[in-house]
Amino acid sequence: MPALDRPYWIEARLERREGWDETVYPFNVPAVRTTDTITFHPRVTFLVGENGSGKSTLIEALAVAWGFNAEGGSRDHHYATRASHSPLHRFVRPVRSSQKAQDGYFLRAESYFTTATYLESTGTVRAGQTDVHEKSHGESFFDLFQNRFEGQGLYIMDEPEAALSPSRQLSFLARLHTLVQDGSQFIIATHSPIILGYPDAWIYQTSAHGLDRVQYEDTEHYEVTKGFLNRRETYLDVLLADD
Repeated sequence: MPALDRPYWIEARLERREGWDETVYPFNVPAVRTTDTITFHPRVTFLVGENGSGKSTLIEALAVAWGFNAEGGSRDHHYATRASHSPLHRFVRPVRSSQKAQDGYFLRAESYFTTATYLESTGTVRAGQTDVHEKSHGESFFDLFQNRFEGQGLYIMDEPEAALSPSRQLSFLARLHTLVQDGSQFIIATHSPIILGYPDAWIYQTSAHGLDRVQYEDTEHYEVTKGFLNRRETYLDVLLADD
């Protein structure tokens, strides 16, 4: 199957109805409060922003609204170790295309161990995957991405770089591209300027101003990383100067 020209998930509409209260979290977060619709790229959509700006809150709500478990896994994984997700998903209405995804997964670096342990306990580890306890966190995380994601699917990921070294992030990009070429769609929350560099994508930035679509070179992740690498000594002189 070729890369998608029309996404499985066209857009997410945030519906203001009973229970939506902009005086409390998460509805008072600017990226939530000021957003009516998030339109997705047919291949890759990124969410970026500072911690606390609503990036992970949105990605979790999107995943649960699509039918995934809040802690991660596929749509047929039903487990919970804690009641941690916000009620925002109840106000997200997915607008889907007529094309049906054949696969799907919500992968969170922070709760990957819990998800993998659940898979082992239920005997649903797939061919090619190894026991999570036999490899490092990063190795087992990439192993799942390499072997469980089959293509022609809708995949949502929350900060995958947390489990990956820079070189593994490059390998991640290569595997991501293979899956995109095989008709997959991704929605990814990330801080990584490497992962953000994937070219066939839209980037949405969460901030105190709300949710805005931006260019790669305009993200803080790119600007700060490039500035530091190009002028490391200058940055360190300022940062480490005696008061």
